[in-house]
Amino acid sequence: MVHRLLTRLGRLSVTAVFLTTTALVVAALLVGGWFGVAVLLAIGGVLAALLARLWPALDARGRASRVLLLALLGGLVVLVAAR
Repeated sequence: MVHRLLTRLGRLSVTAVFLTTTALVVAALLVGGWFGVAVLLAIGGVLAALLARLWPALDARGRASRVLLLALLGGLVVLVAAR
């Protein structure tokens, strides 16, 4: 089942995934409150699950960039929760 999901995700347009994720993050920042925190945590959970699954296939640079993205997203969660 996970293999099928990853195969389907691999067929998606990179631009569409980027724009959708960016729109969700911006919407979460604009809405704020606990709803914004929940959306950001959901995005972070999906990214963490993908990172864990793909970790063996990534080189050191790919791993570092994805961990940095998760850390930045965690910072955004803290900022939204503090507002």
